[in-house]
Amino acid sequence: MTLLLREAIGDSLRRTRVSQSRTLREVSNSARVSLGYLSEVERGRKEASSELLAAICSALEVPLHDVLTDVSESMADALRASTVSADREPAATRIAGETRIVIPAPKARALAAA
Repeated sequence: MTLLLREAIGDSLRRTRVSQSRTLREVSNSARVSLGYLSEVERGRKEASSELLAAICSALEVPLHDVLTDVSESMADALRASTVSADREPAATRIAGETRIVIPAPKARALAAA
């Protein structure tokens, strides 16, 4: 399964908040966002606008670029992991890129009957 950007952002924000031993309420008050919405962002259910993301980062006292770097690394790791698992699939389930599939044209009688 592909890691979505909103999920990676939420994971990064939650890890940062938890590492600071802060509650959702503390961060939501500081960022001036509802507790419920912040929870949804952290769970990857809602996408944060750039303004909201900046406010949350400010409340967490972490630079936005640090969060984006963490998100980028998480997504790259997820992509590498999915590539490795795809390489482990049995060869019979994959078709090589140079393989051509030829579908013969229907006979003239089959076309006339249709």
